[in-house]
Amino acid sequence: MAPGPEQEQKAERFRALHQGEAFIIPNPWDAGSARALEALGFQALATTSSGFAFTLGRADGRATLDEVIDHVRALEEATSLPISADLENGHGPDPEDAAVAVARAAEAGAVGASIEDYDPLDGIYGFDHAVERVAVACEAAKRPSFPFTFTARAENHIRGNPDLGDTIARLQAYERAGADVLYAPGLRQRGRDPEGVRGDRQAGQRARPPRAVDERDRGCRCAAGERWRLSGLGRRQGDGSRRRADARRGRLLRPARAPSRRGLAGRLSRPRARSFSGAW
Repeated sequence: MAPGPEQEQKAERFRALHQGEAFIIPNPWDAGSARALEALGFQALATTSSGFAFTLGRADGRATLDEVIDHVRALEEATSLPISADLENGHGPDPEDAAVAVARAAEAGAVGASIEDYDPLDGIYGFDHAVERVAVACEAAKRPSFPFTFTARAENHIRGNPDLGDTIARLQAYERAGADVLYAPGLRQRGRDPEGVRGDRQAGQRARPPRAVDERDRGCRCAAGERWRLSGLGRRQGDGSRRRADARRGRLLRPARAPSRRGLAGRLSRPRARSFSGAW
């Protein structure tokens, strides 16, 4: 299906966000949380593999590609914001698997996606294989008629291999392979800007500034361009009590509002005032 003008406009908006100051992109786990985050004034959304899997009663990584694509489509239909899809490892070890996942995400309405270099069964992919996967995925990301923003993830630091040198080498290779955005989750050194990545405006997800919220608050974390780890908030989803549902919404609102007061507040415009109830 050919992309419509609305998807093209979202893609342009999302690409423009990456050309400017650091921004926060939160993780909705369903259509309701997506609408809530849009009502708070966030400018884009990124899916969360773990948060979505939890809504299905499964562990992270256990959702199928078909289910993830349906999820992307549901979020795209629920909000007017650009959507970037967390495609994990592309749901397969081969470069072609990553390419298919990217293409399907674009067809479902996403304007960006991420692919990681980690396999739940085999661990971190070898360097050359990981670069080949990124290169093939980038080719798929160039095929839509709109600017699809592709993020390449180096998973070392959250997968038991905190090798900074290897992480930098991977990010540099992923950039050469065509990635638009580079992401190394789990870098812990506050204020550290690794040599070799410094100055690359498209490696905006590389380093961690002062915290906006306590990391113990259900895993929520804010970093420069790094996704908010709101996925843990979805673990108690499914309770039918209206009062408990309202409490869950409150748990979303508290950390989501924090960036307007702390952390990156000086760099980010304050979310516009709007009735939260209007999101539902």
